[in-house]
Amino acid sequence: MKALNLYGKQDLRFEDTKKPAIEQNDDVIVKVKAAGICGSDLSRYKKLGPYVEGMTFGHEFSGEVAAVGPSVQHLKAGDRVAGCPAYYCGACESCQKGDLSRCEHLTVIGARHPGSYAEYVKLPAENIIPLPDEVDFETAALIEPSAVVAHGFYRTNMQPGAEVAVMGCGSIGLLAIQWAKIFGAKKVYAIDIDDTKLQVAKDVGADVLVNGRQQPAHEQIMDHTSGRGVDTAIESAGSPVTSAEIFALPKKGGEVVFMGIPYADIQIERYFFERIVRNELRVLGSWNAISSPFPGKEWDATVHYMSTGQLNVEAMISHKLQLSEGPETFDEMIQGKGSYVKVLLQP
Repeated sequence: MKALNLYGKQDLRFEDTKKPAIEQNDDVIVKVKAAGICGSDLSRYKKLGPYVEGMTFGHEFSGEVAAVGPSVQHLKAGDRVAGCPAYYCGACESCQKGDLSRCEHLTVIGARHPGSYAEYVKLPAENIIPLPDEVDFETAALIEPSAVVAHGFYRTNMQPGAEVAVMGCGSIGLLAIQWAKIFGAKKVYAIDIDDTKLQVAKDVGADVLVNGRQQPAHEQIMDHTSGRGVDTAIESAGSPVTSAEIFALPKKGGEVVFMGIPYADIQIERYFFERIVRNELRVLGSWNAISSPFPGKEWDATVHYMSTGQLNVEAMISHKLQLSEGPETFDEMIQGKGSYVKVLLQP
């Protein structure tokens, strides 16, 4: 089969790879229909992280069941599915407490296990997510990033009627705008420095658009909220600058959720740091997308809200490309070329 395999920094190759085979009783092999490019994939491609040389890359996908192991009774060839790409150990203290996202040995396909930038991918049956008829393959390829965002929102104290600011309108931010509405936000502020992304944010439900190039975002948020700030601020840009500025967005007693990962040191000006203390902010980190019982309510909820149309990812998908275009696309994306939002690769 054809696949995209990662050999080193910025060394992604489209090549022939051995097709997965049933080895364990609970194995499920899926013929991939669509696979999304994640921000973490871009970072790993650019700087590397946990990986095995020559490993098939990618972890966001949907497809059709091609084969199942002998113990798998609830799935059959031809079933439409997506997949949770995470592996947890089940033995560490966090796993024993049911905090699966904090597993000491958490990993995802595309790192130490063959991933989904391929014609076929293999996962245990418990990782397979059946799809209802209302959710097409392209939408289902975004179930995993949506579950990542849902995981963060489940950690908050959000109440219906809240005001929410989302810093960064990449894929995670655009999903966060929609999840904020699902959680009952009455107003969502979308913040970015790219007007194209802000327009997409409007298309998926943002109420107020804030371009941080025109005036510092926290000043604009204070203008919009009569100096109070928002109830919940979501950091989804993953930049050192926004990771500091985010602390100036919430009201007194508000909360900050970090969903983005800045791959650089963060220098926090005194003003921004003091917002944490003086405003008694609740600061949360959110990692991965799984909970107990595995894979977690994040996945069930995502599939439900995609089936009702309350999670609409169509406006987010900017490119649908052939798998063979992967190496060139990764190069362009890390160089900032093109107007990429969410890219789907189709084997």
